[in-house]
Parts: sequence; C-alpha cells; structure tokens
Amino acid sequence: MQASWAPEVLALFLELASVPSPPGEERAVADRVIRYLRDLGLEVSEDDAGARIGSTAGNILARLEPTNGGGGIPIFLCAHLDTIAPSGSIEPVVSDGVVRNAAGTILGADNKAAVAALLEAARLLLSERREHAGVELLFTVKEETGCEGAAAFDVSSLTAAVGFVYDYEGPIGDVVMAAPYQRTIDAVFKGRAAHAGISPEEGRSAVVAAARAIADLRLGRIDEETTANVGVIEGGTARNVVPERCRVVAEARSRDERKLEQIVAEMVDCFAFAAAVSECEVETQIVSKYPGYRLHRDDLPVRLAAQALERSGYSTRAVESNGAADANVFNGRGRRCANLANGMTRIHSPDEQIAVADLEAMVGVTLELVEAARGA
Repeated sequence: MQASWAPEVLALFLELASVPSPPGEERAVADRVIRYLRDLGLEVSEDDAGARIGSTAGNILARLEPTNGGGGIPIFLCAHLDTIAPSGSIEPVVSDGVVRNAAGTILGADNKAAVAALLEAARLLLSERREHAGVELLFTVKEETGCEGAAAFDVSSLTAAVGFVYDYEGPIGDVVMAAPYQRTIDAVFKGRAAHAGISPEEGRSAVVAAARAIADLRLGRIDEETTANVGVIEGGTARNVVPERCRVVAEARSRDERKLEQIVAEMVDCFAFAAAVSECEVETQIVSKYPGYRLHRDDLPVRLAAQALERSGYSTRAVESNGAADANVFNGRGRRCANLANGMTRIHSPDEQIAVADLEAMVGVTLELVEAARGA
C-alpha cells in the first residue's frame, strides 16, 4: 500500500472526534472546520439550512479555485459533520495502530474520519502548490437523520458536476455503485378511551389496532435489495386506560423503486385493515427522504475513483448498499457522485474504529482523485 501521506491527519481527527456533534448540534465542530479552512486562506460560506431543518449550524462550503488554466474537471468532495447521538463522552485513543473510543460509545469516525481527510488534503494541495482543476469542499449537517442537510443545500452553488463522498463502512477500494430509495411511514391509530377496569367494552384500543397491523407486516430483509422496519411504537396514557392513540414509525427501502412502492402499499393496506377490524381509524403519512441511484463503471466519478484508488495501491471493488448517504441526494439532483469506503468499521456502535493507516491513506486517495480530475 501507499506510504503515509499525512500523519498530521490523526491529530486532526482525534480533535474533531472528541467534539460531540449529534444531528442538530453541529455548531462546535462546524466552527472548528470553518476556522481550519480560513486558516488555509480559503473563503468559507455557511448556508441557512440550519434554521430551516433545526440545526445549530448550516452546510459549509469552501472553494479552491482552479490552478491549471481551465483544463480538467472540477470536483466537489463532501463529508457530514454530525454523528449519531453518543450515549456518553467521546475519548478517542490510539492502540496498536487503531483509533477507538475509550468511553464506551461511538467514536464518530462516521463521518469525521472523512472530514479530517478532506481538510488535510486541502492543506497539502495549498502548501505544496499542487495544480488542480478546481476543488469544492462541502460539509453537511443532519445527514444521520435522512440526509437533511444535503437535501436543504442549494446544489446550484456548486461549480462541479462530479463529486465524491466518503461515507461507507468497509475497506478502502469499495465503491458504492447502487444505494436505495427510501420512504418513511408514520401511522397514527385513533380509537376510543375508556376505563380498563370499569368499562373496557366501551373502549377501542389503538394499541391493539397497531399490534394487529405490525403482526401482519413483512419486516426485516424482504429480498437482497429491499428491507422494512418498524422503529418506534408509542401510545396510551395509563395502565388502566384503554388507549385511544398509538403512533407507529416505520420505514422501507429498496434499490428497486418499484419494489419499494409495492412494499409501502402493502404496509399501508395492513394499517388500514387492522384499524378497520379494531373499529379504529388510522392516518398514514408517507415521506420520501432521499432518492436511490445506480452508477455504471463507465460513469465519470467511478472512472476517476478507480484511477485514484489504483494509483494509491488499492483494488477497486464495486458494491451495492442498502444504506444511504449524501451521495443519494446529489445523484438525485444531477450531480454525479460516488460514495467511497474509507476504512471505518463497526459504525454506530461502541466498537466503532478506524485504522490510523486508513486515515492517512484516504488523504492520499483524495490527492489522487484531484490529480485524476485534473488530467481528465
């Protein structure tokens, strides 16, 4: 593999990871990123997405103007600033060449390992005066709650039509060729309250209706590209009251949009039938959080990624994911974007980790992406 490009990236990652930034509370880490970019002499803008989607910070954009007289293809590079909410403090430690959290919760390599790699690559591009065709750095908020920051970002402010996200768990070299469409389904069952001991026959239990519906749903892995899940059930007011309201929060996703529509329709039918036989009502709301996409090997971002990975000493492996990333949003808005694995593993768990060698290697991959775009 390629020799270390930038040992400085480790210190930067440790600093960023130690700053909690659950979705909607990205201000502290956003300020650190802005300060870093401005110290490089870059002009930094922050949009108003925070106010619109309920975050303390907006999306951050910085631009490195082309240096090679107009040749090549400008690219944008994206990482998100938020992590899932940690259950405790974050105390990153390095042991045997691997970064972990000593405090028993997430590390935040998803996605601060990518943030650190992009910032360090930008520093090297400038300090070493490397030629490039134009590089835009975008750092989004509230990705973990459904790519909300990216969805609120005005893509017309990007010069580049081709981009890269580092937000896939796996070995360096994995390139996500397909990612799912997703729908959220919120169902609110409405029954009739009654005293559970004195007059239960007068009540209509919304919880029973919801339970009947859930029992009839096909959940988990439907097939290799389709999944469905019920994540939250909440309802009732007291142990001795027949519950008049129950909310069910569900989702479905598939890399095949037709399959997704079929499973969503099936879930809605289950909700309606269960409500009817329980003499309750149900209100269902369906929201599309992000579109799916499918790339091909001859698509420009895939070709550039393969070239950069090969130059960095990695074999390219095409993978299909049932998880989404900001790349879903950009592809849906006409900005062809590839999602690359960056070596993080066991994300969203107390065992989350990333190898120091992978942190450093992704700086090199980034520089090779920039070089590949310059020569495209």
